[in-house]
Amino acid sequence: MRNYEKKIEQQAENDVAKQYPTPEKKYPGSSELQGFYSDTLKGFIKQRRQEIVDSTSSTKIAGFPWNVTYTKAKEKELNLGLDLVGGMNVVLEVSVEDVIRALSGQSKDAAFNKALERANELKKTNQADFVTLFGQAYAEVAPQGKLASIFANAYQKDITFNSSNQQVLDMIRKESRVAIKNTYIVLQKRIDKFGVAQPNISLDENKGLISVELAGVDNAARVHKYLQATANLEFREVYKNSPEFIQNVLSPVNDAVRNAKAAVTAAPAATPDSAAAATTAAAKDTGKDASLTDYLSKKDTSKNASKELQLKEQQAQNPLFMVLFPNVDPQSGSVYPGPSIGRILPKDTATFNRYMELPAVKSILPKDLVFAFGAENKEDKHGPLAVYALKVNPASPEPRVGGASIVDARQDMDQNNQPEISMTMDNEGAHQWKKLTGELAPANPKDPATFNYVAVVLDNIVYSAPSIQGEIAGGRSSISGSFTIEEANDLANILKSGKMPAPAQIVQEQIVGPTLGAESIAAGAKSFMISFGIIFVLMLVYYNSAGWVANIALVLNLLFTFGILASMGATLTMAGIAGMVLTIGMAVDTNVIIFERIKDELTHGKSYHDAVAEGYKRSYAPVLDGHVTSLLTAFILFYFGLGPVLGFATTQIIGLFLSLFCGILVSRMVTDFWMKRKRHFEYFTPISRKVFKHAAFDFVGKRKYAYIISAFVMVAGVSSFFHGFDHGIDFSGGRSYTVRFEHPMNREEVADVLKKEFD
Repeated sequence: MRNYEKKIEQQAENDVAKQYPTPEKKYPGSSELQGFYSDTLKGFIKQRRQEIVDSTSSTKIAGFPWNVTYTKAKEKELNLGLDLVGGMNVVLEVSVEDVIRALSGQSKDAAFNKALERANELKKTNQADFVTLFGQAYAEVAPQGKLASIFANAYQKDITFNSSNQQVLDMIRKESRVAIKNTYIVLQKRIDKFGVAQPNISLDENKGLISVELAGVDNAARVHKYLQATANLEFREVYKNSPEFIQNVLSPVNDAVRNAKAAVTAAPAATPDSAAAATTAAAKDTGKDASLTDYLSKKDTSKNASKELQLKEQQAQNPLFMVLFPNVDPQSGSVYPGPSIGRILPKDTATFNRYMELPAVKSILPKDLVFAFGAENKEDKHGPLAVYALKVNPASPEPRVGGASIVDARQDMDQNNQPEISMTMDNEGAHQWKKLTGELAPANPKDPATFNYVAVVLDNIVYSAPSIQGEIAGGRSSISGSFTIEEANDLANILKSGKMPAPAQIVQEQIVGPTLGAESIAAGAKSFMISFGIIFVLMLVYYNSAGWVANIALVLNLLFTFGILASMGATLTMAGIAGMVLTIGMAVDTNVIIFERIKDELTHGKSYHDAVAEGYKRSYAPVLDGHVTSLLTAFILFYFGLGPVLGFATTQIIGLFLSLFCGILVSRMVTDFWMKRKRHFEYFTPISRKVFKHAAFDFVGKRKYAYIISAFVMVAGVSSFFHGFDHGIDFSGGRSYTVRFEHPMNREEVADVLKKEFD
């Protein structure tokens, strides 16, 4: 796959070099093309590379017996962390304080606000969650105070004026976790906007922390803008699918795109204008072997020359409809009524958006029309997306009804025992919702052609577009359809994401440049290969031919580890490489224990067959003992750790389990296979025979000295934990900088200068 990507990169550079021989050269000429590409050569190459990738995503890069396409191979690729490839890491903290204020109806109660201030102070030195700290602070500020009197007016579910303070705190904790989870869901959706192929996002619900890793991203301002913004949930009217919309909007847009492309094709080849042939090439690539028609029909047009020619003609005449498949019956031409105007493949959305940016297209589109795509299919993320035409008032782009008006949303069951979503709005939202639904009520509720629809839009993605059956008063609504229980729950969570302000603030960030990432890969690979090589040779030198058994188990251990990490979609970081290096050492420990036992049995005169049997049998207990204790430590790190600690623990856990599997099962299978051929492995070498031949140390007799030394080391270690460490920013907060010097610097001199400045 690496070779395939290098070829794509080279092809993109060659294509751009032919059209733009001068770097940093802008497109002059037709103003129709200014929205198509950025004005730098690097931008051209990146754009062209993406077009080639999109157009060849279904191309096989490995033949029989794998028959793997580029897309499938990319999905199965082991992800590399940003410390290896460069990028940005941010840790966000969901503001539970804002959730509490929202639940209280923005209470002005003096004790309430003083308790929140006190909770923020306690948070700096206490590891408890914010809700617990708020409860403690309120008890200090108002020992006889009743939280129910503050929250019961604004939050009339689950609590009353007679509820105890603990019941109110339980409600707050429950709602806070919902808000944290919804913020996490929103951030997951927003990650796609960065165009990161292998993003990594993890959630710590107890602490309200969300860790986001964006490999290859270095625009900190853009990351801040997208990740710290509150959820943008809107209810929008839509242009429903109809013959009039296709005739008055889509068909003229198709004509405008065709004319723009024809003008470019007719331009002289020597002018930079003709560089827009990249646009034509992109469109050709899009329809070459993975058009929406091909996807829906599951046919390969590249095998039929006449069909390929026909496809090119269609591409020239209907460029828009080669990426956007209207909701029309292909046989009769009748229009399917509904809120969606068509379908589009995810890889074609960029081309569609570029078409919509053409000035000629903008001039004919209704001023209040904004296109949006539906949510991706969970079962097939490469499958078609629904396309919606939303109505947005240019003079007042704010929605008439927004997510802040939602009081509650939950999955329910209708009278036919089918999943639906129940939604409740506040007084202001209920008033606007009644007005909006009254205007959209159909003239004939039994005729689908008269139905109007409202789209549920979160961060410009349409998750549902239910029809309005009539005016809805009182603020209580139900959204029904062919939902599964899981889909209904998901939509309820989407609706609740706009229910209360729970902004996520960046509390820690780290930017790693690609140069440092390359150096990390080199350093990690070097340490990995050195440790692997030393152990590999050592096993042969010390255990003779039996060392090959341990080395086979070691190689399989590493291969299985990489395979499991890739199948899990895990991300390999420097900490993960460190875990693998440790795993290499521990992987051979199993065989060392077994082989030493076999050598001991052979020394006592047993046959190879009996020595092997006894060696494996009597080694199970010490092998399991060593692995279980290590696993306990690794599981603790896995449970409490985030980021690098989590990566280290993950690789260590996988390596330990595989060490048992390969070190015991695989090595025994190899040994038995060899012995069935009337052969046996040698476990001694001249070196190993002499190393411990005359060793006679009384370990048991000296055990008291070992007890004293162990106790001293333990006490020293515990005391150093409280008195011997300088806390880093992970514990005490602060800022971290990575500075790269052009010339070698003396570390001690740099440290002395910085110490003077910051002391």
